[in-house]
Amino acid sequence: MVPAPTSRSIYIASPEGDTGKSTVALGVVDLLTRRAQRVGVFRPVARSGDAPDYVLELLLARDGVDLPYDLCVGVTYEQVHADPEQALATIVDRYHEVARRCEVVVIVGTDYTDVAGPTELSYNARIAANLGAPALLVVSGNGRSPDEVRQVAEVSLGELRTNHAQVLGIVANRCTAALDDVRASLTGDVPVWTLPEEPFLVAPTVRALMEAVGGRLAVGDEELLGREALDVLVGAMSFEHLLDRLSDGAVVLTPGDRTDVLLGLILAHAATGFPSLAGIVLNGGFYPSESIARLVESLDQRLPIIRTDLGTFRSASAAAGTRGRLTADSQRKIDTALTLFETHVDGGALLATLDVPRTEVVTPLMFEYELLDRARSDRKHVVLPEGQDDRILRAASTLLARQVADLTILGDETRIRARATELGLALDDARVVDPTRGELHERFAQEYTALRAHKGMTAERAREIVSSVSYFGTMMVKLGLADGMVSGAMHTTAHTIRPAFEIIKTVPGVSIVSSVFLMCLTDRVLVYGDCAVNPDPTAEELADIAISSAETAAQFGVEPRIAMLSYSTGESGSGADVEKVRTATELVRRRRPDLSVEGPIQYDAAVDASVARTKMPDSQVAGRATVFVFPDLNTGNNTYKAVQRSAGAVAVGPVLQGLRKPVNDLSRGALVQDIVNTVAITAVQAQALAALDTAADGGSPEPPATAARQLAHQEGSPA
Repeated sequence: MVPAPTSRSIYIASPEGDTGKSTVALGVVDLLTRRAQRVGVFRPVARSGDAPDYVLELLLARDGVDLPYDLCVGVTYEQVHADPEQALATIVDRYHEVARRCEVVVIVGTDYTDVAGPTELSYNARIAANLGAPALLVVSGNGRSPDEVRQVAEVSLGELRTNHAQVLGIVANRCTAALDDVRASLTGDVPVWTLPEEPFLVAPTVRALMEAVGGRLAVGDEELLGREALDVLVGAMSFEHLLDRLSDGAVVLTPGDRTDVLLGLILAHAATGFPSLAGIVLNGGFYPSESIARLVESLDQRLPIIRTDLGTFRSASAAAGTRGRLTADSQRKIDTALTLFETHVDGGALLATLDVPRTEVVTPLMFEYELLDRARSDRKHVVLPEGQDDRILRAASTLLARQVADLTILGDETRIRARATELGLALDDARVVDPTRGELHERFAQEYTALRAHKGMTAERAREIVSSVSYFGTMMVKLGLADGMVSGAMHTTAHTIRPAFEIIKTVPGVSIVSSVFLMCLTDRVLVYGDCAVNPDPTAEELADIAISSAETAAQFGVEPRIAMLSYSTGESGSGADVEKVRTATELVRRRRPDLSVEGPIQYDAAVDASVARTKMPDSQVAGRATVFVFPDLNTGNNTYKAVQRSAGAVAVGPVLQGLRKPVNDLSRGALVQDIVNTVAITAVQAQALAALDTAADGGSPEPPATAARQLAHQEGSPA
């Protein structure tokens, strides 16, 4: 007897190969990890051999999916051919091992790469029915008219339903016809979504082409073999004619004895204003003479030059037959696929068909997704001063692809765009500005001169100062040319935030710039402040930090319940350090009676309900605190790092607070995802600040005394 379908799994099926099913699977996994804490993936039938299944590897690499590869494979094609019924029984058993560990499972059907035939979709339908998993049907619209897409979908639906599979929706992917026309042709009793063809997703990497022609890297940077080849050209003609056909991302196949073509391609690749090539393949088993080879190597260029023994025809045929894959190591393809899915698939409607309940737990991944979604909802403009850092460029590519923020990158435009193209990144939508010259440089110099005239600033000196990327970026924020700035991947904390103290200044009523870390534990998000900026705040400054931290917590969806931490709880201790915290707590209550605050309180009483019942049974904060204010930097910095390492928490920050406009500092060891998150945080802060009344833009030309005192401590900041 076939079990009734369950709403806690989804079977992604297709009637043929090359439908782009992996794009849909990636989008579904990404969508579900926002809703469920434990998402599983399962591949009922996988190819055998030494190479692992790349689709399964792609999905297992996603944050929020934590399963071993072997557990997630049902059977091989060989087992299906040998005994389909036994294979089906094994698939069911293996699936339930995964399902027992997860709240929801994404099941990815077969790829039609083994023995394709009319029975393969039927077998997928039988698997889906026996697993109780409703099917999401993916059909290809590549090269098909709307009527042809409809015919494929109707036949596939009939096959699925004949074999007792429930169908929850249809995705027409890789559509080359108008999406509205395809969607109209598929009107029926299930939801329909349409996605356009995206050539970049099927572009092979240079490495894949090298393997296809049996080649080996002769000269160039091996790292650049991961770049996508957007076109493949055969360069057997004169270089003059070939030059007109070159395009960004092209790989050129040319006989190895055509030294003129080889040198011409290298020069064109290096020249400003000419296409940036992805690689050169020298075929026919030839390689330039020793003197020419030395010349090529002495040019010290990074462009991959590959040698193969295949002739021109066989090399071109092998390259033409190489199709790109959506794999775990291509971040740009992942970003492109997710953006396509998010843009064209109604995630809320799809989740409604699955009826996956939203968990009350907030995982780090859920927090990150919510952060990106909030930034996307009202896109802000963020300036990134460190355009010479590859991490910044990679993060910028992701941010633009996912439509998180509009970006300005500082640096030499020619070099930045050339490096981005070389890395296979898409920065076309970013603005690139050179901070050392141009109209903005002179405008900022004049503005800074006026701003610091009381300190004897001259225009000549101001021109030098605003050439610094941090000052230039801060002036952009000050004058409304950007909503916020993120820096620090290559510079100290002082280099990043000192200009903000001078130029942007603090929010009225706040005397001190401080920071928090958003500590993403396995089931909730806590706010720790100040762990990065102020070494030994006074009671008044601690009160400011507490109020600012509560406001930051609220901005990011954390209900603020403030614990003013000390080494004693309530009235049990005495001493200068305890009195400082006690005074700060009273100041917070006096200034913001609407906030829930407790202090002095020890960390265990603040976070553990059982300890709280003993030490502070009547407190509304004890045991339930969400905002933790540390008495000094030594305590805060060590505590956040201890929790990060010992509890496996994800520490997002430091997030600076108290400034009129958001400027945030990165760790010099920041990963690309850290940069993405920090830009999203900056955008959300800018949204909140934009909603406030900004009429009062006055204030002292100097930073407040406490903020001025902070400047002296920044060079040694531990952030």
